[in-house]
Amino acid sequence: MTARFSRKAVERFTHPRNYGELEEPDSYASITGPCGDTMEFWLHVDDGLVSAVGFTTTGCGPSCACGSMCTELAEGKTPREALRIKQQDILEALGGMPEAHQHCALLASNTLKATVENFMKHQVEKEEACQQESCSSCDQAACSSKTQEPDETSEEYKERQELHQRLCRIRHKIIVMSGKGGVGKSTVAVNLATALMLSGKRVGLLDIDIHGPSVPTLLGLENESIQGSQDGMLPVELGDMKVMSLGFLIRNPDDAIIWRGPMKIGVIKQFLKDIAWGDLDYLIIDSPPGTGDEVLSACQLIEDLDGAVVVTTPQKLATIDVRKSVTFCRQLHVPVLGIIENMSGFICPKCNEVTSILQTGGGEKIATDMKIPFLGAIPMDPQIAESCDNGKVFVHHYKSSPTAAIMRNIITSITDRDTECPLKKSVSKQPDKEKTTMRIAIPLADGKLAMHFGHCSQFAMMDVDLDTKTISSRTNVDPPPHEPGLLPPWLAEQGANMIIAGGMGSRAQDLFTAQNIEVLVGAPAESPEKIVSNFMAGELKSGENVCDH
Repeated sequence: MTARFSRKAVERFTHPRNYGELEEPDSYASITGPCGDTMEFWLHVDDGLVSAVGFTTTGCGPSCACGSMCTELAEGKTPREALRIKQQDILEALGGMPEAHQHCALLASNTLKATVENFMKHQVEKEEACQQESCSSCDQAACSSKTQEPDETSEEYKERQELHQRLCRIRHKIIVMSGKGGVGKSTVAVNLATALMLSGKRVGLLDIDIHGPSVPTLLGLENESIQGSQDGMLPVELGDMKVMSLGFLIRNPDDAIIWRGPMKIGVIKQFLKDIAWGDLDYLIIDSPPGTGDEVLSACQLIEDLDGAVVVTTPQKLATIDVRKSVTFCRQLHVPVLGIIENMSGFICPKCNEVTSILQTGGGEKIATDMKIPFLGAIPMDPQIAESCDNGKVFVHHYKSSPTAAIMRNIITSITDRDTECPLKKSVSKQPDKEKTTMRIAIPLADGKLAMHFGHCSQFAMMDVDLDTKTISSRTNVDPPPHEPGLLPPWLAEQGANMIIAGGMGSRAQDLFTAQNIEVLVGAPAESPEKIVSNFMAGELKSGENVCDH
């Protein structure tokens, strides 16, 4: 048998059939071509990249040359990129080959493809095993997918469980939105996701803009397509980032998507439920402008959404619509992580001086008026437009520019804060397991939970043992005279970690969140003991927030 390796492969493999002190390869495959020559490839994958690849062949010199060049082309690429190495790529890299031997390049590309496909199949099987193990061993009594709802069919319950099994493997979910189109929302989403990936996080980027998907263009992935697997559709991979967009499913970029609401809702549910996202640290969701079906569906399907980043431009025409996005989030109990003002002045590429072309300060005024964080202002920069058109992420390819530094500071202000979503409409997580006790405040009226938070006569302070999930003590305390904004810091001084109420305005909820007090609204008018016991058992059913101001 004749064997030949690329220069890098020779350093890693001592013999074609003897791996020496190396561990077993992550994948291998063998194919016999029409001429009777057999070729075998094997590879190692580290941190999402092909780190080592070698081959053997029973063929002639051209077969050795094609196999060696194929290993050179594959090393350093992601498995998905290696999968796309074709016969023509090998021939071009070799500078041509007589037609009688061109089949050797085809054999090399087919063998590499089979090796990579075996690796990807094995990864899917591992993920499926981990998913089944994690779901079967889940100890979260409060998980809403453990029990079937009374008005839920078996098919609907199974679908909801599948959705939860996907999403519970994603630690943080952040939606980027705006009430106005053309404000640079997709640019912010792409740069946020890429910055997280470059910091070592496992990231997913989901484009739910059905009618105008921009993410493939912004990332230079217009020619990519989606492949299937036993675990569902495989997202397109860009480094350690997994990307999904309807743009990958459209054959002709000029085609218009003419769908009504139910079709769009169904596709977004598929993107969340049927895409093999795997284990992620962050899922960044790029949404279309406005507060329509797509945004509403994402916020309702993802029960533990960490929050929304709202993007605006500074002029009044945009800020009027963007305010509606903040109100939308509050009505759905989605935390607003902050406002970004995009296109805030023009930065000169010669002297880096910023000139105000549009009226500035609109984003900061929204943040001040609506009591939410202002994350920063991004100026107009010709390099941002250039990077978008060329499919290069600005924060990476222009990282030395002043605007990239501004963008990194904004992204850091998002990721450095505690974005754990407060419990809102349903109980979907347990309290922090590192704590052993928890104090829950229940506003009272006539001894039961007060349906209107501001009308309570007392607070029941319920101390809970998190190990045994039992109430250890109860103390009734009289609140101070009612004044706007006074109760959140007062309850924080009392040591409260959570407040469960019937109704509470969005302004009060934001104030409690600022005090690190979780909020659950829509609870029934029951005794404090019954409410807390049901909450700890994961059986507390919360309804609508009875307070809408």
